[in-house]
Amino acid sequence: MPDLNPSAPPLLAARGLSFARNDAPVFGPLSFDVDAGEALLVRGGNGAGKTTLLRVLAGLLRADAGNVDLDGRSARAGLRARFVAYLGHLPAAKADLTALENLDFLCGLHGRRRAQLPVNALGIVGLAGYEDTLARQLSAGQKKRLSLARLWLSPAPVWLLDEPYANLDLEGIELVNRMVQAHLRDGGAALVTTHGAYAAPPVRTKELVLGGGDG
Repeated sequence: MPDLNPSAPPLLAARGLSFARNDAPVFGPLSFDVDAGEALLVRGGNGAGKTTLLRVLAGLLRADAGNVDLDGRSARAGLRARFVAYLGHLPAAKADLTALENLDFLCGLHGRRRAQLPVNALGIVGLAGYEDTLARQLSAGQKKRLSLARLWLSPAPVWLLDEPYANLDLEGIELVNRMVQAHLRDGGAALVTTHGAYAAPPVRTKELVLGGGDG
């Protein structure tokens, strides 16, 4: 993780970022920074463009204008792959692999946080005892916790969290908050989208409000 250095560039910076779908603007132009040890809360109702913004930042969609930098460098595909972890609405798990096999597979692809093991990550997110359970047999809340275990194992310093509290009970919501707090203490940064009651983790937070049409 990067050191918390006041003279360091932002971990993530967007300048003049815009996206349109079928010639209809979804968001932008947007400019914002997210420093190490900081969270950016992205607010907006359904259709405001929150998910689209995170998918653009993750490199899953191409912006129509503007640029994204990571730690002061242009966010090319290779850098994004190492620097950004994306938690979307879908569980991103292979249905016919067990919970532990899914984490082992993803760690093989992306590496893992130093001194963290997949089996320990399952315990941290409340899935101890489910190591050999197939992903398709997990409930919606358990699949979300499996996704959180994947996120916790990622060595990427920038977390993009799209509605991370969805499908979680109060205990799960506290789990997300603790994970974000620990990640920021480690020198990471997080972007969190929300329109619900549990608006933000208790960390140093800036806010970006989106509005407009479906997106």
